Formats: sequence, C-alpha cells, structure tokens
Amino acid sequence: MAFKSLRPIIWTEDLQKTIKFYKKLGFKLQDQNEDLIWSTLKKDDVEVLIANPNQSSDFERPKFTGSLYFTVDNVDELWDLVKSDCEVVYEIETFEWDMREFAIYDNNGYVLQFGEEVEIEYDLED
Repeated sequence: MAFKSLRPIIWTEDLQKTIKFYKKLGFKLQDQNEDLIWSTLKKDDVEVLIANPNQSSDFERPKFTGSLYFTVDNVDELWDLVKSDCEVVYEIETFEWDMREFAIYDNNGYVLQFGEEVEIEYDLED
C-alpha cells in the first residue's frame, strides 16, 4: 500500500484574504468553488486546500496544534521575500540537524515552517 500525497485543508473565515497571502508565497490558484467555499492553491508539487469551515464543525477560530512544514529550495530567498510582510515565529537559522529554516504565521494564525537541507561543516578538533 503506497501513500501518494498529503494535501492539507486549512479552514478560514476569509477565503480571499487567505488566497492573497498564499499567492505572496508563490502559490497559484488551481481550482475554486463558485460559491467561494473552497480553493486549491499549488506551487510546484505542493497543494494546499483552503476552505470555509463546514456547518457541522465546532469552528470558533482557526486552530491547529502543529505546523505545516514546507521543504524548499533556496530558503534564504523565500525568507527575504516574506520576512517583512508577516508575523515571524522564528527568524532564519541553521540548526544542528542540517536544516536551514524559519517559521511564520499565515493570515489565519497557522504556523508555516520552511526549511532547506544544508551541509554543516563540523570542527572535529574541538
């Protein structure tokens, strides 16, 4: 049994504002419901679905106890593009697990992390 993909669906009360936010990250509108209930955004091989909460849900505000982690090429370029336009969770940094990454909040308060694998040269003389 093979898993083929993961397409997160995030809920928002303002579909157009959320679409605009993700377009700043380079996503393009792929598909949209005529009643503006949901939209699909895509960048390269990554898809994010955005939807108004369904009526049977207990939706008071957007919430998610984790984060969405995007593996990207040239994380520094993306950081330079978005750092002044959004609320930063943590600034760009290279971590000991060989990832250079940063995190921001989207317009709904969801945490988005972006990382690029890097090679760290260790000083073996220490």
